[in-house]
Amino acid sequence: MIVGDTVRSRKRRALLLLLTPITLVLGIFFLIPLGIMVTYSFLEPGLYGGVEWNWYPYNYGRILGWPLNDYEEFEPIYLAIFFNSLKIACLTVFCSLLICYPAAFWVSRMSPRRKNFVLFLITLPFFANLLIRIYAWLLLLRPTGFINTVLQSVGLIDQPLDMLFSSFAVILGMVYIFTPFMFLPIYANVEKLDYSLVRASQDLGATPIQTFLRVILPLTAPGIIGGAIIVFIPALGNFIVPAFLGGSKVQMTGNLIERSFLQSRDWPFGAALALLIMGSVVLLLVFQLVRASRLEARRPA
Repeated sequence: MIVGDTVRSRKRRALLLLLTPITLVLGIFFLIPLGIMVTYSFLEPGLYGGVEWNWYPYNYGRILGWPLNDYEEFEPIYLAIFFNSLKIACLTVFCSLLICYPAAFWVSRMSPRRKNFVLFLITLPFFANLLIRIYAWLLLLRPTGFINTVLQSVGLIDQPLDMLFSSFAVILGMVYIFTPFMFLPIYANVEKLDYSLVRASQDLGATPIQTFLRVILPLTAPGIIGGAIIVFIPALGNFIVPAFLGGSKVQMTGNLIERSFLQSRDWPFGAALALLIMGSVVLLLVFQLVRASRLEARRPA
């Protein structure tokens, strides 16, 4: 009994020793900045920028309509921009899924040598700076860019297409950037797919659509959900792609946060906007955790 307690005590100390570094990193670089943002969101904006250390919950009123005082007004444009950000993030997830889901099956059936080469190509964009890749899309999408030049030269269009500084350009840019984040979780799930279950479904007379909906899709759903969450979270708060490819015509919440901190120096309002995005992400994650736990509870032992 004493030996067992000693072993458990050693394991507990070893686990504590292993968890201490990551706990310190999270505490210093995540929890402390998050606490600062929460605090700033309830402080009064300074007259010349920064914050005044006075209780001021009315920053949220400008976004949500409550609470408000005599100096703040509800501005629906902020909610409109937030919902536009949600729409663009969801479309980014959907388009990335359309590309990555069939591609994951295609890559998984390759020989090991070709598979490794394709996986290297998928991760290759990470070796280039993000700004350089966005500038490349600027050159491709502008009226005198490569795409319009090719389309005009083959006679498909008479006038250049107005692709730049639009929601289309923003979604295209974000799909390009976040495609590897969608592909890798799906591929990891597809790689482990038990094809004997697919063959059994076919032997029992299921049509290809029934096999996909009842066998393949449920088995690969964890990869789809994981990839969707990984893409949705950064897409919702992204500000670099809308700033370059959307210009002033496409505004997302990330652009509002950037301007609040760097241009208007309204730090409390920028913090409130940032927490609105974070709250939306947390609700999404909680919903997914609850859904996953319910499915696990229904699964037979």
